[in-house]
Amino acid sequence: MPESGHFYDGAAYDPRGSVGLLLRRVSGSISRVVNARMEQHGLTQAQWGPLYLLQRCQCHTAAEVAREIGLDTGTVTRTLDRLEDKGFLRRERSTDDRRVVNLVLTPEGERAIAPVPHVIAEVLNAHLAGFTRAEHDQLAALLTRMLANGEQLHACRRSHGAGPSD
Repeated sequence: MPESGHFYDGAAYDPRGSVGLLLRRVSGSISRVVNARMEQHGLTQAQWGPLYLLQRCQCHTAAEVAREIGLDTGTVTRTLDRLEDKGFLRRERSTDDRRVVNLVLTPEGERAIAPVPHVIAEVLNAHLAGFTRAEHDQLAALLTRMLANGEQLHACRRSHGAGPSD
């Protein structure tokens, strides 16, 4: 019986039973279905993702959006340029710090992302079909614990001199 936290052995590792691969496949499945449904509303993931973050996650700058999405600022800035060209957002200089440019959703942007939470809820509910409330809550708690473990590993690596991309 493996000790706590030692469920895999590199010499006998089989990715088909890997929690990491299963997480990636579930995440990919959710993303594919959400993206297909959002295309019906005229938005790609590259578009609705940043707009939704601006509305719901208190991201106010390109750097904050990039950090939340996990992409480089240059890529996010080009996407934000396109969203601004479509009239979904505008950039405003901060009155507190002139170096900071805040992103603000326009009424057109608000209308464009209105279906996002409904689509996400439908897709997640479909992926959780057959789960009980207790199973849902347990899965969420377990994934939260895994995420905290990963964040602790990342913080440890950074404090010991490894780069942020390691």
